[in-house]
Amino acid sequence: MFGTVLNYVTLRLLGEGAEDGQGAIEKAREWILEHGSATAITSWGKMWLSVLGAYEWSGNNPLPPEVWLCPYFLPVHPGRMWCHCRMVYLPMSYLYGKRFVGPITPTILSLRKELYSVPYHDVDWNKARNTCAKEDLYYPRPLVQDILWASLHYFYEPMFKHWPCKRLREKALHSVMEHIHYEDKNTRHICIGPVNKVLNMLCCWAEDPLSESFKLHLPRILDYLWIAEDGMKMQGYNGSPLWDTAFAVQAILSTGLADEYGSILRKAHDFIKHSQVLEDCPGDLNFWYRHISKGAWPFSTADHGWPISDCTAEGLKAVLLLSTLPPGAVGKALDVMRLYDAVNVILSLQNVDGGFATYELTRSYKWLELINPAETFGDIVIDYPYVECTSAAIQALASFKKLYPEHRMEEIENCIGRAVEFIEKIQAADGSWYGSWGVCFTYAGWFGIKGLSAAGRTYGNSSHIRKACDFLLSKELPTGGWGESYLSCQNKVYTNLEGNRPHMVNTSWAMLALIEAGQAESDATPLHRAARILINSQMEDGDFPQEEIMGVFNKNCMISYSAYRNIFPIWALGEYHCRVLQAGQDTPRP
Repeated sequence: MFGTVLNYVTLRLLGEGAEDGQGAIEKAREWILEHGSATAITSWGKMWLSVLGAYEWSGNNPLPPEVWLCPYFLPVHPGRMWCHCRMVYLPMSYLYGKRFVGPITPTILSLRKELYSVPYHDVDWNKARNTCAKEDLYYPRPLVQDILWASLHYFYEPMFKHWPCKRLREKALHSVMEHIHYEDKNTRHICIGPVNKVLNMLCCWAEDPLSESFKLHLPRILDYLWIAEDGMKMQGYNGSPLWDTAFAVQAILSTGLADEYGSILRKAHDFIKHSQVLEDCPGDLNFWYRHISKGAWPFSTADHGWPISDCTAEGLKAVLLLSTLPPGAVGKALDVMRLYDAVNVILSLQNVDGGFATYELTRSYKWLELINPAETFGDIVIDYPYVECTSAAIQALASFKKLYPEHRMEEIENCIGRAVEFIEKIQAADGSWYGSWGVCFTYAGWFGIKGLSAAGRTYGNSSHIRKACDFLLSKELPTGGWGESYLSCQNKVYTNLEGNRPHMVNTSWAMLALIEAGQAESDATPLHRAARILINSQMEDGDFPQEEIMGVFNKNCMISYSAYRNIFPIWALGEYHCRVLQAGQDTPRP
């Protein structure tokens, strides 16, 4: 419903008629009405339709901006939430607090007739507040939310129509806009993601359509748009260049062909060096609910600037590897003080349980997920620790320690030890780890084994690595290789792709994990089968085929990493060639 309604509305705003003559608009409208009408759209959709004027604000559950004025020690304070969550609900609370509605045009009036199964003025907006189509309902609301939203709707919100509560709302809206402007300035108006990007831009327009803030937003819309083979798309971030480049460097170096690709590595090295964040955000970081960022690497670009634990770790791993190569080939190594800054960021991001979350420390409690208002997403309220982030931190710190053994040695060793304990603790009984940022158990298995291995664990001395290998081998397809469906992420149960087909990226992750664990020493046959699949899948121009999406976030949303289809087969075959074939000359080739 969320996607269908918003796409329908978008097409209508772009000039498509209600009867487009091709049937697409009519079919979409018919589906919407058959499935409960636009009243059954998710809460995020309700907000967008309200701003547009095609839905009433009274049909939304309250998002009071006053929550930003509460003391920080409260567990429910938005400053304690995952940064993506709070940065989306920050501008949403501003728009809700102002009940902002755009111009009511003839198209909007027509949409009011098209999207609902009853006349617009007869819609039960109170009932619509808690209505959500079953197709969109990944995270059903618990009873505590029903009580919370009803209390806010019936008792809290009516007070803010009158003085003195109305003055408090004005103060809250002013405070919210200060935080919006701070986010805009510190990301050069890119913002942390596309959702809060357009919301922040809309808030700036609602505040003052002629403001400099709004004007600065406009050119940065292009950071999110690109033309693909099948049309224009908006990315889930302003790209993933740092992330992809750091992986690509490691993949190329794994092949032993650095001499042949020196010019490429030099360019990548320059990009990674230029992408490092060189300063903390200005002002009192605690007031703005920000973590330190000096020395970190972002997911995308330096302009974006948000520090991330695993991006910092992968960036550090890449520059450390490149620092061991001749500067004439790959460029000058990164200054040691900037390496120290990166290490400082990583150490600062370890939680008390030993794990690493994404952007910040975990600031509140898991029970806060009970008030997750987004029906479509899971685990969005706090920044949870993950096996992927924790493993990347271990690998980076272990690599750093080898080259700079005297720098903060005790802290680094303690950090690695606690991180290893976290990874071992969260491993499932069947030997798997759940992957939160890639599909899914194969992705997490690669990270889990790599992290433990970097800390000195081996197949021989670690039951956790042995169990992880047994799990991965149990999922090998009869034809060889691995192919995991996105349904693994959604349902948290390992699920093969339809037809039990191998996937090049899953196969590569499993190969990398098993090679790291020493699978070749006991039985290299699964590795030979997987390598054969990768080799036979390569196309004549050297490219690998684009298959099913392999990225994920918040359990239920897939995100495409187009570069993965080449990065990981190269990496897996590079490791296979150097660590399996060359290590055992009598090993049969695929």
